[in-house]
Amino acid sequence: MNNPQKSDKGTDTNVPARTLDAPESLAWQQEGLAFNAFGAWLRRRFGGRIQRVSIDAGFTCPNVDGAVLRGGCNFCDNRSFSPSRRVRLASMLEQLQRGITSVRRRYTKVAGFIAYLQPATNTYGPLDQLETLYRAALDASPEVIGLAIGTRPDCVPDPVLDLIDTLAAEHYVSLEYGMQTVHDRSLDWMNRGHHHHSMVDAMRRSRGRRFETCAHVILGIPGESHADMMQTAQQIGPLGVDAVKLHNLYAVRGTPLGEQVLAGEVKMMAREDYIHSVVDFLERIPPQVIVERVSGDAPPDFLIEPQWCLEKSLLRRQIEAEFARRGTRQGDRYDRSIAGLPAAPDEAETESSAETAVSEETKTPKEFKTPAELKTPAGVSTPAGAKVADQTPAAIRQRIARARTLPVLKLSDET
Repeated sequence: MNNPQKSDKGTDTNVPARTLDAPESLAWQQEGLAFNAFGAWLRRRFGGRIQRVSIDAGFTCPNVDGAVLRGGCNFCDNRSFSPSRRVRLASMLEQLQRGITSVRRRYTKVAGFIAYLQPATNTYGPLDQLETLYRAALDASPEVIGLAIGTRPDCVPDPVLDLIDTLAAEHYVSLEYGMQTVHDRSLDWMNRGHHHHSMVDAMRRSRGRRFETCAHVILGIPGESHADMMQTAQQIGPLGVDAVKLHNLYAVRGTPLGEQVLAGEVKMMAREDYIHSVVDFLERIPPQVIVERVSGDAPPDFLIEPQWCLEKSLLRRQIEAEFARRGTRQGDRYDRSIAGLPAAPDEAETESSAETAVSEETKTPKEFKTPAELKTPAGVSTPAGAKVADQTPAAIRQRIARARTLPVLKLSDET
């Protein structure tokens, strides 16, 4: 994977391809970190503090507009993390500039910014409009060093991946997939409108391209046991993603989940359980995977539960303290055999005190079947000339192909 990197002189250089055992991918260990934290990784790569700026381009989702379902995800209210959803949608460039100005007020030294297309499904639009939007964000300011695109794994037909790959030849680009879990019953509970095979398909067609991939995962889904969450962790390696973003399930007002929590029908995960689950999860993923986030929150006016997620800095310290208590770090329990890789020399599994009594049956729930497609070793691209079938649903393909102008671009044209 050749990703461009901006040097301190502002010129582009090529970053060598990352492999599972590349020494440069484990620099975090030499820095004494418990896991491969995103902020530290960005500093090493770009030479200073890099901040993401969220942009709302007015996209919708295929489980909102009826392409696959209606109603949207049961936990989702885009207003809880996108203020522009509560007012007239500002132009993309205006949002970006406001975000940069706001960050500059908070931090005196920022080396650059990543334009983050965050709310809704940001590949769910006509290809020409996507290109206009992506390029406008990347060209908005010399301070913008890259682009992050949040989307669903069932909304990336090959032409979209080809476009993002082309952009990644000249810029840092990250494609964030809303994987959430490997368990289809949980995806059904969320009203996602896709199953885990969509993530498998998206990653099979993404591996070997020049952009980075990130899997967004939710911990604490009702009905999922600790063993279920660990099964999701064990599939991060075989999928071959470059990064993972962990997110505690939280309930916000105005959502079906919020109503269930207020009615006492669903309970959110306790703080201590979440801390232990995060550490257990990170112990089971490859050590070179970047950890972009270890928790999530919402504005207090929207948040119902859990209130502890508002204490993000404290929560991060508590997660690091749990690693220290166990004497472990990210990857210590990673099972290379799941990804079809040989065991590392003298590799020994480190049992955490929290799980010494866990049985083999609990570690591998019987109802979960690993898809055969995941047997491709992590980080291995499709052989040259081989064509991986694009399994994007036809209804989604049709919506993406439909000619229209995205709301944020309409407003940009008016100004």
